[in-house]
Order: sequence, then structure tokens, then C-alpha cells
Amino acid sequence: MNYKKENHPTDNCANIEVALDIIVGKWKPVILFHLLNNEKLRFSELQRAIPEISKKMLTTQLRELEYHDIIDRKVYAQVPPKVEYSLSEYGTGLIPVLLSMRKWGLSHIKHLEQLYGNTN
Repeated sequence: MNYKKENHPTDNCANIEVALDIIVGKWKPVILFHLLNNEKLRFSELQRAIPEISKKMLTTQLRELEYHDIIDRKVYAQVPPKVEYSLSEYGTGLIPVLLSMRKWGLSHIKHLEQLYGNTN
């Protein structure tokens, strides 16, 4: 069989790229951490928790996470409409990854402080 290994779906780099495409970005990990720390959050609660994110960007990021079944979106039939977001059962598989990222991030901050001193 004649194919390039980097194009094969079971190639390790391709698997990493797929995972990164889903969870990487400025806001997705932040959104996921807020949902990890809170069982359910409404859109407005997420907005308050992440004041730097625009309404449009939050909507886009939530839609992408929902598309990939990382989060669940529950709409309640009431006026005004109530929508809650939570990690999906499938999305809870990311918890160890997110916790490892947080741990590594803290370690990296300490490493940089040792290298360059506290630059706050």
C-alpha cells in the first residue's frame, strides 16, 4: 500500500492535531474550566465569569464545543428562555487533560520566575 504516514488517520501527530483543534484557543479551555468547576452555568453566568470574552465569541466557542459533544446545552421552555451549559458525559473525558494543563501551566510559571525573576 502506497500512502504517506502523516496522512494516515492513526498517525500519532494526526491524533494530537484533532484533539488540539477541538480544545485549543484562547477561550475554550477557560470555558471548560468554568464548566468543570460548576456543574451547570447559564450563558450570562459564563459571560460574568469571563468578562474579557465578547458575546459573539462566547456563542461561537460554545457552539463549537457543543458540535463536538464536549458540552451539553439544555434549553428550558420558559419566558424568558433559560439555557444551561454543562460538560457532556463524553466531555468529562477531558478532565484529566485540563487538570494536567493547569498543573503544567503553574509549573511553567514557576519555571519562568526562576529563569527571569518575578516580572509582574
